[in-house]
Amino acid sequence: MRFAAALHSIAVLVLLAGCGTGAAPQEQRSAPGFPRAVDNCGQRTEVQAPPRRVVSLDQGSTEILLALGLADRIAGTATWTDPLPADLAAANEGVPRLADNTPSYESVLAAEPELVTASFEATLGTGGVATREQFAELGVPTYLSPSDCSKDNSGPGDGRRDAPLTMRSIFTEVRDLARMFGVEDRGERLVAELRGRMDRATGDLRASDASIAYWFANSESPYLAGCCGAPGIITAEVGARNAFADTRAEWPQINWEVLAERDPDVLVLGDLTRDRETAESARAKIGFLESHPVTRNMTAVREKRYVLLSGQAMNPTIRTVAGVEKVAAKLREFGMAG
Repeated sequence: MRFAAALHSIAVLVLLAGCGTGAAPQEQRSAPGFPRAVDNCGQRTEVQAPPRRVVSLDQGSTEILLALGLADRIAGTATWTDPLPADLAAANEGVPRLADNTPSYESVLAAEPELVTASFEATLGTGGVATREQFAELGVPTYLSPSDCSKDNSGPGDGRRDAPLTMRSIFTEVRDLARMFGVEDRGERLVAELRGRMDRATGDLRASDASIAYWFANSESPYLAGCCGAPGIITAEVGARNAFADTRAEWPQINWEVLAERDPDVLVLGDLTRDRETAESARAKIGFLESHPVTRNMTAVREKRYVLLSGQAMNPTIRTVAGVEKVAAKLREFGMAG
């Protein structure tokens, strides 16, 4: 099997070289003010000039690049869960979509990237598109979101966190990418805008009497948010309680009986447009909750206290800010603002 894999890798590289396509390593001559480097997840990511072609392997990473005004540099994107917000949709119109889900290594190389970015180690790592070391062998620098490498990804599932995630990790990602592209001023403006939105959304909001559960997907064995990922940021910002604050796993699969026993006041539902799990859309989730014998008598279901969020808002991304805004607004609507 190792011999066959080696032959495959050699064949791919020969094919790409013969076609005049494939990874485009950074030019040796540095641009003014370059090279620039950032410390990233225990590695050094260095670029000799502002990358002209970047492939972002996850939607969250793509959205940061779009928000920084770098649409013309994106040579490919992949792994999407949601439509874009209106303020980014126009910029994304000309960006090539390599795949709706995880792209192949060959398709990424064919886009001739000078930088590869990703939101998750599951995408940029063993079992994903390729490892960072594989890209490094071709002279292509890589960048992984600090919000993902700050958790333990060594076990099954989506990893676990022993320390709560904060917006600081997301702001670091914005600043790092802005630095590598030489647009630090845009990065600072974006961070200031996001901070301002969160402050305005929460104000003096304190909803300490409200408990919230977050359901991402899957109706057979639902993925519900543990204490300390992006939903943890949202919960802390609005001053509420996570019904599964005692769970360190990022997205543990928890049975319906346990959720019904904890009986949260509010249910935050992922409204996804992908087609990978059961009950991806919010409509499917609500239909399930209101018909299932275990869940239909839960307080949040009887009172229809639902908050619909995009998948990107429930992941550690710049759209987590939109999650804070929507949850805060709904808590006020439900009379649970404190």
